[in-house]
This record gives sequence, C-alpha cells and structure tokens, in this order.
Amino acid sequence: MNEQLVATQLFCVNGLKAVVTRGGTGIGLMITQALVANGADVYITGRRKEALDTVVEKYSGKGGEKAGKIYAAPADITSKDDLQRLVKEIWDKGPDGIHLLVNNAGIAPEKETTKFSEDKEIDFTSAESFFTAAAFVPLLAIGGKKQKGYSSSIVNIASIAGILKNSSSGQFAYATSKAGFIHLTKMLGNYLSQTKIRVNCIAPGFFPSEMTAGSSNENQKSVLEGVGQRLPAHRSGDDADMVAAILYLAGPGGVYLNGQILVPDGGKQFTYTRKIIIHLRKLPGALLTSPSSM
Repeated sequence: MNEQLVATQLFCVNGLKAVVTRGGTGIGLMITQALVANGADVYITGRRKEALDTVVEKYSGKGGEKAGKIYAAPADITSKDDLQRLVKEIWDKGPDGIHLLVNNAGIAPEKETTKFSEDKEIDFTSAESFFTAAAFVPLLAIGGKKQKGYSSSIVNIASIAGILKNSSSGQFAYATSKAGFIHLTKMLGNYLSQTKIRVNCIAPGFFPSEMTAGSSNENQKSVLEGVGQRLPAHRSGDDADMVAAILYLAGPGGVYLNGQILVPDGGKQFTYTRKIIIHLRKLPGALLTSPSSM
C-alpha cells in the first residue's frame, strides 16, 4: 500500500528520455548527470561539439547500476532550421518520443551595471525558449502517452534574477529576460495543459557555471570561490541541490505541478528582505520599530 510513497518511486526517472539544451557545462551538465545517474537517457545539445563529446566520455553510463546514456547532439538552437534538424534527428533515433525537455537558455553579456544590453537579449531568451519548446511538443506528447499516470514535462532554467529587484548586480537586460522567461513558463503551462505536457521552472540563485565562474575545467565543471557566504546557507549551490530540484520536477512526485517556479537560492530572497528592514530602521521617524522597543 505504501510502495508509491517510497522516495525511489517518487523521484524515479529510470527509463525516461530527455533533451537538455546547453547540457555540456554548468547547470545543464548538473541536470544531465542527475538524470543519467538515475537511469535516464539524455541528449545534450550545444554549439561546442568538443564540450559535448567530453561530457559523453566522462559521464555517460556513470552512476548507479542502471545508469543511462548520454548522446551528443550538436546544434545551434537559436537557428530554427538547426532546431528542426535536431528534432528530426532525435525523432529518427527514438520514435517513441521523449519525456523531458530542459530549456537551459540565456547569457549575461552586460559588463556595466548602468548599461542596457544592445543585443536584444530579452527577445532572444524568450524567443529561443518558446521555439525550442514548440519544436519538441510532438515528441513530448508521444512520450507522455507511454507511461500510465505520468505526463511529460518541460523544465525551464531561468534565474532568481527574474524574481528579485536588486539581483544580478544591476544587469537590467539579463534580469528582465529571466522575468519574461518565468512568465513564459506559466503561459506555456496553461497553453499546453490540454496536451498533457507540464511546464515548470527552476530559478536558481548562485550556482557554478561558465557564466558565473568565468570558465570550466577539464571535466567541464566550474568552481565558485567565496560566493554565497552571506546567504543563510553560507555557500553557493552545488550539484546535489540541482539534482534534488530536477528529480522532483521530472519524477512521478512532480506530476501534480504545472506552471510552478522552484527557487533553490540558499535563502537569497530572505537576505533581500533583511536588507530592506535594515534600511528602513535607519530612516528618520522610526518607520519600522524594532521588536525590542515594542
């Protein structure tokens, strides 16, 4: 009677097929490792073939006894033609469809906090993510019909920058693009609800990636030094934090979630609130009374 309540059942992704865009480094690689280690087969995309090949060499088949495989599928998903080619390639290899699409998009080109990006990043992130989701809908719909009681899903990887007004160090275009990406998640979740495809989002705080750390090592891994010490968690995010998030959303335990935003941030939202309280206490007129004086 309690078998469905066991953690290995709730977060089981064994036998699933997934596509992870930008799966060669950073958060995309963390998610790829999580899925493969727990029995899923994963197609990773990206423009750097050598990075994808390194991931296949080092991480494919690694994990538990039933670890899945990684397949490199180089593609420029900003190109509609290349995106359609990618979908056809995966369709030809597996006509039974896929169960998960991880939409891992976006960069932060701004170097000056007062400068608004000139490369139309807001349009770029939303458009790329929308067209990628739309292209894989047929494969997701097919895959979702193969398992009773399970529905395929799209997981968008945004950022806490799209939630907090003071985050991203003033990078206006990046933060605004992520806010739009989060709203796109909700719109797609509503629009695709009748197709039995769920759409959720992970909006992470500080996690190591080539964008946040500036580089990656020979294992395609990045390291953040001294970041996150002021958070309640006293550290930045790591592989295990992202693994827990994706297994929750992709596994059977997440089938009741649609249009939801998961925020693994180490408590960054609370530090933002604390800064506001400290600031208000410094204002004249005692706009905010401390508990000790009440």
